[in-house]
Amino acid sequence: MATPLRISAGELETDAIMAAIEDGRRVVITTTAAQNEYEVTLRYDGSVYYCDTPTRLHRHESEREMRSCIRKMGYGADGEDA
Repeated sequence: MATPLRISAGELETDAIMAAIEDGRRVVITTTAAQNEYEVTLRYDGSVYYCDTPTRLHRHESEREMRSCIRKMGYGADGEDA
């Protein structure tokens, strides 16, 4: 299993995050919400994209859904969807 890519929210563009996920790597993102720091793990099993937060496991059925989530949540350097 490949070593997880560990980054801070906003450190990489969404394209770079997606490339790592689709290459089989887990991307562990450190982010802050309500003054608390936590980690989110993004991964892809070949058919479904996953966003594993401390409270919930989100499933995304398409690349488009996953990209939208990354942007909306501010995980990628390119920020929110327009």
